[in-house]
Amino acid sequence: MTTAIVVNAGSSSLKLRALGGDNSITSALDLDPWDGTADHPQIAAFLADVRAAGVVGHRVVHGGSRFAGPALIDDSVIAAIADLTDLAPLHQPRALAGIEACRNGLPGVPEVACFDTAFHATLPDAAARYALPREWTSRFGAAGGSGGSSPLVELRRYGFHGLSHAYAARRAAALTGRALEQLKIITCHLGAGASLAAVQAGRCVDTTMGFTPLEGLVMATRSGSVDPGIILWLEQHGGLSLAEVSAGLERASGLAGLAGLPDGSGDMRDVRAAAEAGDEGARLAIDVYLHRLRREIAAMAAAMNGVDVLAFTGGIGEHQPPIRAAAAEGLGFLGVSIDPVRNQAVADADITGPAGNVRVLVITAREDLEIARQARELI
Repeated sequence: MTTAIVVNAGSSSLKLRALGGDNSITSALDLDPWDGTADHPQIAAFLADVRAAGVVGHRVVHGGSRFAGPALIDDSVIAAIADLTDLAPLHQPRALAGIEACRNGLPGVPEVACFDTAFHATLPDAAARYALPREWTSRFGAAGGSGGSSPLVELRRYGFHGLSHAYAARRAAALTGRALEQLKIITCHLGAGASLAAVQAGRCVDTTMGFTPLEGLVMATRSGSVDPGIILWLEQHGGLSLAEVSAGLERASGLAGLAGLPDGSGDMRDVRAAAEAGDEGARLAIDVYLHRLRREIAAMAAAMNGVDVLAFTGGIGEHQPPIRAAAAEGLGFLGVSIDPVRNQAVADADITGPAGNVRVLVITAREDLEIARQARELI
C-alpha cells in the first residue's frame, strides 16, 4: 500500500500522521494548541520530510447532504466544505487550513476529504428525519420536497464521529472473529464529545448526534439533548441573547455545567476526582451522564432489535473503567455484563463478564487508520 498522510484537524489541535504501507506510523506531529494557520512552520517541516506520500487524507467534521463518502479534493469540494461552516464553525475552517497546508507542502499529491458525517448516510428515514413542518423540510431540500435534487443542507439527523464509529465496528468484528455483516454492534465513542451508533451488518441505522454535534449524550461542555422549549424560553423570557444561549450550550453545559467545579472543568477525570472527594455537583454530573448513556445504549439496541457487541472507544471509553462498569450495571436486561478484572484494560480487549450474552469490548480509537483506508481506496 502507498504511504498515506493523515490530517486530523480539531477545534484547537492538529494531528499529522504518516502511515507506511503496513500502516505503521513512520512520522507524527501533534500541535496542541494549534493556531489554525496553514503556514505553521512545524507543518511545513513535517510535510517536507514525507514527500514520498501517495495520498493525503483529511478528517472533515461535516459533509452536509452532499457527501455520503470520501471525496477527491478540488476547488468545488473546498467551496462546499466552506459553505458548511455554520454547522461546524469550530472545525470546518481548521480542516480547510489543513488542506491548504498540504496543497502548498505536497503539490501534486492527491488529497481526499473523509467526512465524519458520511458513515451515517445510511440512516433510514425513520431515524434520520425530524418531525418538523413540511414547509421547512421542503424549503431545505428533504426527500420529497422542493429544495432541489442535491441540497447541501437538509433538516435531518447527520450524526458525527463517523470515522471513529466505522473503525470501531470493523475492529469489533475482528476481535470477535465474526463477519461484520453478521453482527449488531453498538459503538460508544466517549470523549469530550460523545455519541453512539447502532451498526447493523456494517451499516449505521441509528445514532445519537443529530443536525449538529449538540444532540444526544451529555458531553464535557456540550449539553446533549435538551427540550427545545428551554431554548425558546431563555430567549423570550430569560433575557438571554442567541449568542449567549449558543455559547452556554456549547461551552458551559454538560459535565462542566452540572458539576460546577471552580475551574469550570468538564474533564471526566476532574469530575470523578471531585465526586470521590464528596462534591455533590460532581456526583450529580456523573449520575446524569450515566443515566443518559444507559438510556441511549438501550435505544440503539431497540433500533436493531437486539445487540451482539457493545464497544467502548474514545478517551473516556478507553480509560475510565468505572464509567464502563457503572453503565453495564444498568444494562443487564440486555445481556450486558462486565468482568471487573478484565475491565481494567485500556487497549483492544474483551471485557465481557461470565453472565454476559453481549460481547463487551474496549477498542483503541484509530481514526487515522480509517482515514487512510478511505483515502487509499478512493484513489
